[in-house]
Amino acid sequence: MTPRERRGRPAGPRGSGPPRGRTGPARPPEIDPARLAALELLTAVRVRDAYANLALPAILRRHRLRDRDAALATELGYGTLRARGLLDAVIDECTDRPLVRVEPTLLDALRLGAYQLLRTRVPPHAAVDTTVELVRVEAGSRAAGFVNAVLRRVGERDEKAWVQQLAPDAVEDPLGHTAFAHAHPRWIAQAFADALGGEAELDEALAADDARPAVHLLARPGEITAEELALVTGGTEAPYSPYGVHLEPGGGDVGELDAVAEGLATVQDEGSQLVALALTRAPLLGADAGRWLDLCAGPGGKSVLLGSLLALDGGRLDAVEPSEHRADLVRRATDGLPVDVHTADGREAPLPDGAYDRVLVDAPCTGLGALRRRPEARWRRRPDDVAALAKLQRELLTAALRHVRPGGVVAYVTCSPHLAETRSVVLDVLHRQGAAGHRIERVDARPYLPGVPDLGNGPDVQLWPHLHGTDAMYLSLLRRG
Repeated sequence: MTPRERRGRPAGPRGSGPPRGRTGPARPPEIDPARLAALELLTAVRVRDAYANLALPAILRRHRLRDRDAALATELGYGTLRARGLLDAVIDECTDRPLVRVEPTLLDALRLGAYQLLRTRVPPHAAVDTTVELVRVEAGSRAAGFVNAVLRRVGERDEKAWVQQLAPDAVEDPLGHTAFAHAHPRWIAQAFADALGGEAELDEALAADDARPAVHLLARPGEITAEELALVTGGTEAPYSPYGVHLEPGGGDVGELDAVAEGLATVQDEGSQLVALALTRAPLLGADAGRWLDLCAGPGGKSVLLGSLLALDGGRLDAVEPSEHRADLVRRATDGLPVDVHTADGREAPLPDGAYDRVLVDAPCTGLGALRRRPEARWRRRPDDVAALAKLQRELLTAALRHVRPGGVVAYVTCSPHLAETRSVVLDVLHRQGAAGHRIERVDARPYLPGVPDLGNGPDVQLWPHLHGTDAMYLSLLRRG
């Protein structure tokens, strides 16, 4: 009796552990380039800790994939990374060896095959056969036999049946069940539930976070209108941002679009546009002299939007970024705009105090609000990341309040709904500022996102994929007295 049988679980096929040798194929197999590109993406994320959204364009170019093939590679690569926790649980049930004893390259291939079987319309025989051929080329026939046997067992049930078998009980542990079903670590599902004020919307929120997002573009103010950008890209104008355009997901390398390549547009989530625009709309006490500050500027998306608006009105933006590499990205992104980039720590930037009309603090955070766009992040982040980031966020917000002039406005922004990174940071800083004798007013942010529904009770705003179609961006507006 095998260990798995003693645990009441089916044994895997004989020889289903990591292969000890390899035998070359009798004839050169036909390898699907889109699936090979997806597998290379999984390898890059695992071996180099690569960010999928940064690694994929180069992989697509190397394989000369465009249009439908690029879309397929993107869907398979991103989808597999996004669903890793669920896929691993299913694969573990279908082999007699712990996953830690499965060769990592074979585990990547199993995840890719299992994703196709459980979450796509790819015919089961095609999902299995194409994955097996990929493995046969890389690792030989014995390894291919192992992958073939495991994937055939995976394909014996659909995703719903596997969830029913493997997820925590939906009655006894509804949060755990929902987290498993939508391929989220439990701690992230709990953070979402806390920010939502309960579990009533959690299933809808995690489902939206687990879906392929549309691509959002920013039409650079003064260069092209959203209407024009939608026409030249085949997209649709965004519902809330006057500069936003949405493209259907899975369209390949966005960088190849003429408008993006020529600098007329850039990739930016509509939520990011909305929180930056709210800063520009919030009322000041006294005139706006057009001196603004982006205290956490890298890689430069919001600096582009703010700098473009200032270019229309004769203002100027200081942009601060501690990393030299990311500061260079900001310089390239804002080339030709009235933006001065400073390579410095935002907590100690060599800039004048009390000098800026508007200050943006787009603080480094866990990125839990953009998990649908960064598919590997949900399995890479850990709960203990939050405390160190929250300390940094408090320090950055404190610095911003030092740099803003009396009557000026600070926008505190995170791409995370985690309460420890959002409301707790703001309330803690306000308490400390008050104790030090500073007068800081919380401004109701909702009126400065006109037309956006479901913004809650205020004064801060939390956007959500399932409510607004944006990343889960948080915004708090603070005015210095």
